[in-house]
Amino acid sequence: MTRAELDKNPTDVAAMFDDVASRYDITNDLLSVFQDRIWRVATRTAVGARPGDTVLDLAAGTGTSTEEWADRGIDVVACDFSQGMLAVGKNRRPDIPFIAGDAMALPFASDTFDAVTISFGLRNVAKTDVALSELYRVTKPGGRIVICEFSTPTFVPLREAYSFYLGTVMPAVARAFSSNTPAYAYLMESILDWPAQRDLARIMHDAGWRGVKWRNLSGGIVALHRAHKVLPVT
Repeated sequence: MTRAELDKNPTDVAAMFDDVASRYDITNDLLSVFQDRIWRVATRTAVGARPGDTVLDLAAGTGTSTEEWADRGIDVVACDFSQGMLAVGKNRRPDIPFIAGDAMALPFASDTFDAVTISFGLRNVAKTDVALSELYRVTKPGGRIVICEFSTPTFVPLREAYSFYLGTVMPAVARAFSSNTPAYAYLMESILDWPAQRDLARIMHDAGWRGVKWRNLSGGIVALHRAHKVLPVT
């Protein structure tokens, strides 16, 4: 499924993630060669949440990252559009609120969260700009956003090796370990179609976010984008 098809059939993507929910975490570990654990730590550090803060973990999936915040005393909400993912998370951590929601129409009041974050989910939203505007809306003035997403490797040989991995190695691993191989074919296409670091920063700025910066992880295979919501003029 391409992003153009996603725009027309967002419910198909939700169903796709429902189908892979039971083996999603272990498959991600294998596909990323366990780099996903390092990326989660980097994201959590960038968010910088402290006890007393309220955090929205959007596209939380089964809540792997959400529970790491909860274990540190953070008031965190997991939100995802996949009922299957949420069910796995709720079963594992009934103490954490798992809420079904559309990133383009979030089920939260304005100015609710001290920080919002989304990891490897923004590219699965049909309208990136709308989702970023919704995240802006539900963030408190002065609050922050951290986006962890696949990006464009900055070193040409790494970029070429990564393209080979996406086209050859990833499908083989997905066939061996995933319950839904087409889901990971979509994953490959969505990564290749995704904007590079500077382009995503521009889209964030256009959605209202300020002070946009990014940091490359794993040579730019993944990038962390950070920004804040402006305080009201007094």
